[in-house]
Amino acid sequence: MEWNLRTCARKGHVTYRPDETELATRLRVETAAGVAWRCLRCGDFTIGEPLGGGPADEAPVLLRGRALRDAMVLRLLALERLVRAVLLVLIGYAILQFRHSQAQAEDLFDRALPAAKPLADVLHLDLDSSPTVTHLRHLIYTQPKTLLLVAVLMFGYAAIQVAEGVGLWLLKRWGEYFAVVATSIFLPLEVYELTEHITWLRVAALAINIGAVVYLVASKRLFGVRGGHAAFEAERHSASLLEVDEAAAVPPAEPAADQDQDLAPAAKSGPAS
Repeated sequence: MEWNLRTCARKGHVTYRPDETELATRLRVETAAGVAWRCLRCGDFTIGEPLGGGPADEAPVLLRGRALRDAMVLRLLALERLVRAVLLVLIGYAILQFRHSQAQAEDLFDRALPAAKPLADVLHLDLDSSPTVTHLRHLIYTQPKTLLLVAVLMFGYAAIQVAEGVGLWLLKRWGEYFAVVATSIFLPLEVYELTEHITWLRVAALAINIGAVVYLVASKRLFGVRGGHAAFEAERHSASLLEVDEAAAVPPAEPAADQDQDLAPAAKSGPAS
C-alpha cells in the first residue's frame, strides 16, 4: 500500500516552486494540459500553479521518513496521556460519588473485612497489614472535605494530561516543552511511591515518563540541548531542502505513447522561455 499516495488523496498534493533554477526545472514539466509540478510527498505531477514557493530550504517538511517516525512517537505519547486523563477523571468522579455516601461505605467496609478473613487465611494473606487494605481504610475514613480536595486534584492532574496530549498530538513545540516540564515535576512523586511499594504498573509508568522526557529533550533539542532552538530550526531547513532534492531526483513518469514526441522535449528542456 502506498501511504504517500493515500495521504495525498486525503489532504491533496504538496507542490512547491524553489527559487533555485536547477531544482525548479526538475520539478516542473510542460504538458498538453498546461504546466505541471511534482508533488513533494508522492512524486506525481499535478497540473496548475504550485501551492508555495521560495528557497528550497524553506519548503514544507512532510511527515515521511524521520519526520513520520517522530510524529508517530509523539502521538503514541499523546494517546497515553489522554488515556491517563480519562482514568483520572473517572477516579475523581468516583471519589465525589463516594463522598456523598461515606457512611454506607464505612458500614460496608466494617462488615466486609471480617467476612473476608477466612478466605485470606486460606490464601495466607494478612489483611491487617495489607497495604491495599490500609489505603482503603484511610480513604474511607477520610473527612469529606479532604475527599473533595483529592477529587479536585485528580481533575486538575487530568487537565494537565489533556494539555500534554493535545500539544503532542498536534506536534506543537509548546506541547513538547509543556510535556517535559509537567512530566518532570511528577517524577519525584513517582520515585517516592516506589520506595513505599513496588509494583509493575508503577515501574512501567516511571520508565515511560523518564523515556518520554529524555526523548523529547534530546530529539527536539529543548532547553538548549544539542544546540537548542537554532540547531532545531537548522535541522528543519535541512529537512526541507532534502524533501525538494529527493523529489526533484525522482525520474518523471513516462508519458502516454501518443504524447511522447510532444512531452519529451519539454520535460528535458524545462520551462519554456
